[in-house]
Amino acid sequence: MDKVSKLVLSPAPHLRGNASINRDMYIVTLALLFPCAGAVYFFGLYVLLMLAVGVLCTVLTEYAAKLMRRQPFHMDGSAIVTGILLVLVMPPRTPLWIIAVGAVFCIAIAKEAFGGLGHNIFNPALAGRAFVTLSFAGALTRWIAPVSSFVADGVTAATPLSEGFITALTNGVPYKALFLGNVAGSVGETSALLILIGGAILLAFGLIKWQVPVFYIGTVFLLSWIMGQDPLFHILAGGLMLGAFFMATDYVTSPLTTRGKIIFAVGAGILVVVIRVLGTMPEGVCYSILLMNAVTPLIDRYVRPRPYGHMPTTRKGA
Repeated sequence: MDKVSKLVLSPAPHLRGNASINRDMYIVTLALLFPCAGAVYFFGLYVLLMLAVGVLCTVLTEYAAKLMRRQPFHMDGSAIVTGILLVLVMPPRTPLWIIAVGAVFCIAIAKEAFGGLGHNIFNPALAGRAFVTLSFAGALTRWIAPVSSFVADGVTAATPLSEGFITALTNGVPYKALFLGNVAGSVGETSALLILIGGAILLAFGLIKWQVPVFYIGTVFLLSWIMGQDPLFHILAGGLMLGAFFMATDYVTSPLTTRGKIIFAVGAGILVVVIRVLGTMPEGVCYSILLMNAVTPLIDRYVRPRPYGHMPTTRKGA
C-alpha cells in the first residue's frame, strides 16, 4: 500500500520565486563595477586601495557584529555593496583610515545597531558618508582633476558644484565632460554614462523600479529650471545620478508602494535643489536621501493600498 502523503499547513505567503538576497546583491555589485572601473580610470590606482579597504572593513565589521550579537553570519553581499558605495561617494584621495572609520560606522551603527539587514532606517553608505563628513571635514576637501589610471597623484581642482567652476571656463558648461566623467568629484559620481549603464542592468533584472530615478531626476530638472538654474548641469553634476539609481532605490530605506516611492523621489529631488541653490553646501544628494529615509515609515503609513473589498467606515449620524 502506498504511503499517504501528509497535508502540510503553513502560514502565508505561499508565493515562490527565484529571487534571493544573495542574487540581488551580487547583481548590484556587477552593476557597480562600471562606475568603479571609471573611478580607477579617471582617478588612478589609489581608488583600488580605497575599494579594498572599504569592502574588507564592511565585511569584517558585519562578521564581528554578528558574533557579538550571537547571530549567524551570512555572506549575502550586502556588506560588499555598502563598502563599494561608501567609497564611490568619497573624494579620490581620501585617507584609507577615514574609509575604514566610515565603513565601521556604516555596518556597526547604521545597520547592525538597528537589527541588521532589513531593519535599518537609513541607507548605510550615505549614513557613513555623512558621519565622516561631519567628523573629518578638513580631510575630505581635497578634490583632484581626472588623471591617467597609472598616475599616482593628480592636480587639485574644483568640483562642478564648487564656486568658481563655471566662471573659470571659457567655453561654457562642459556637458560632454560631465556626461563622460572627465571632471573632478567623488570617485564614482562623475561619469553619468557609466552610472546609466549600471542602472540599466538593475532595471533589466527588475531590481529597481523606474519611477524612483525618473521622478527624482525629473524633479531636480523641473525645479532647477523654475528657479532659473541650468537643469542639465544640475542633473549631470554631483552625485544625483548615482543616488537616483543605487541609493534612493534601496529596498529597506525606501517606501514599499509605487505611489510611496514616487512621493519619496519627488521629496528627495526638491531637497536636492533647495540645498544646492539656497543652502550653504554645494551638494545635497546625500542629505536629501537620508532625510527622506527618515520619513519613509510615515509615507508607508499613509500610502497603504486599500484591501480588496474594503469599505471605508463612516461615523454614525454622518
